[in-house]
Parts: sequence; structure tokens; C-alpha cells
Amino acid sequence: MSRVFDPTTFGEVFVTLFVIMDPLGSIPLFLGLTGGRSDKTRRKLAAQAVYVSLVVITIFAVLGQQILAFLGIGVPALQGAGGLLLLIVALELLTDRQEDPSEVRDVNVALVPLGTPLLAGPGAIVAVIVFVKQASGFDEFSAIAVGIVAIHLAVYLALRFSVSITKIIKEAGIVLLTRVSGLLLSAIAVQLVADSVRAFVAEG
Repeated sequence: MSRVFDPTTFGEVFVTLFVIMDPLGSIPLFLGLTGGRSDKTRRKLAAQAVYVSLVVITIFAVLGQQILAFLGIGVPALQGAGGLLLLIVALELLTDRQEDPSEVRDVNVALVPLGTPLLAGPGAIVAVIVFVKQASGFDEFSAIAVGIVAIHLAVYLALRFSVSITKIIKEAGIVLLTRVSGLLLSAIAVQLVADSVRAFVAEG
């Protein structure tokens, strides 16, 4: 069994990505970004966001090192770009610059910022690239693959059942969560930009 699957590697991948992607911590952000939408639409967005994240993480797991090397992009650049993108979203949440829900907006929300960079952000991408780079056998590669799928299943379940929370906290609670989420998201964005600047300075 150990020749086809390494449980230790699986545990490391799952725990690391769980901490970085934070399924439970994503719930208030998800509710805030999908405020005013129906339960059916929220479930659809949850599935779309997780699918987008899974695709992005998988692509970087397979081709991450080659993509970054080909484009001449470093980890600090990924962090900076992700931070700026999240800051824009945070400002919209804090200033209530929300458009009426539409199919186009639903797709955009699932792609950005839910799918990436909230779920498939710089931290998760870099972690996966490092795990793949350190893997040396089929058992470790298969464990990494299963770990990636497992964490996305956990994220989906967290977002999927977060819809039930709206029936308890009502629309006023969602508005409050939106403001709090915007504040927390802006702090995350600033931290990413700060880490990016610090890394650039260290490299220089």
C-alpha cells in the first residue's frame, strides 16, 4: 500500500492547505460576497469557486515551476498581485459598492475573488509547488493529488452548508458580516503586499 500512497505526505499536504485556505474562515467572506443572492445561486457559486480553485491548484502542481520560470515570475510577484486584487474587493465590501446580482456577476464572483486568490492564492500555490518539487516517488505524488482533492472537498462542504447560516442570521447579519469581512480581507491584502515588498527587498 505504501508503494502507491504515502499517508504521511497526504497528512502534510492536507493540513498545510487547510491552514492556508482556511475553509471555516472563508465562510463569512463567502456570505459577504454573495449577499442578496438566492440559496440556489450561492450553492452554484460555491461549486464554481471550488472548481476554479481546484483547476488552478492542479495546473500549478503539474506545471507551476515551468510556468513561473518561463514567465520570469517569482513568489513575491504572486503575493503582490494577489494582495492588490484582494484590496480592491475589500474596498467594495466596505463601501457597499455592490451591483445588482446577475449571471455575469455570479460567474465573476466565483472566479475572482472566491476561486482565486481567496482559495487558490499565492500561499496555496507556492505550498503545492514546493510539495511537488520535494516528492520523489509515485506514492508521494499520489498522496499530493489526493490531498489537493480532499482539501477542496472540505472547502466545498464548508461553503455549501454556510447557506444554512443565512436562515439564522438573516439579511442584516449578512450586511454585518460583509463589513467585517471587508475589514479582515483588507488586512490580509495589506499583509500580502507587505510580504511581497519584504521579499523583494531581501532579494535585492
